[in-house]
Amino acid sequence: MCTRRQRGFSLVELLVSMIVIGVGLAGLMSVIPVAIRTSTDPLITKQALTIAEGMLSEISGKPFANPTNGFAGAATQANRALFDDVSDYNGYSSVGAYAIAGGAPIAGLTGYNVSVSVAGTALSGATAVDSLLITVTVTYQGGTSVSVSGYRLNYG
Repeated sequence: MCTRRQRGFSLVELLVSMIVIGVGLAGLMSVIPVAIRTSTDPLITKQALTIAEGMLSEISGKPFANPTNGFAGAATQANRALFDDVSDYNGYSSVGAYAIAGGAPIAGLTGYNVSVSVAGTALSGATAVDSLLITVTVTYQGGTSVSVSGYRLNYG
C-alpha cells in the first residue's frame, strides 16, 4: 500500500480552470475591436493640428498692416494667394478640402474644414490697435475640432 500522496489536478479542477480562463479571454477579446476602431483618432487629430499650425504660421508671416494698394477683397479660398496682410484672413474658411497657399487642394485632406478669425485684442502693454489675436480652427469628422491661437504685434 502506498502512503505517499499523489500530486496533480483532477479532471474537475482542470475543467473549471479552462472555463474561467475562457471567460476571461472572451472578455479581453471583446475590447480589441473597439481599440482597433478608435486607433486612427490620434492620427486624424495630429493631421488637424498640423493643418492649424501651418495656417497660423502662414498668417503670422504676413505684414501687420495692409500695404499701399494692397488686397481688399473677400477672404475666400480663390483669393487666398492675394492676401498680403494678417487682417485679410479674417473670416476665411475652407470647406471640404485644405490647400497650401497658392496650391491645389490636397486630396487626402478633404474631410478637414479650416476657419480663421483675426481680432484686435490688447496684450500686455500692447493696445488692441497694435495687437491681433489670430485663431485657426480645424473641424474634422463629425464636428470634432482643434483650435490654435497666436498674436501678431505691430512692432515695426
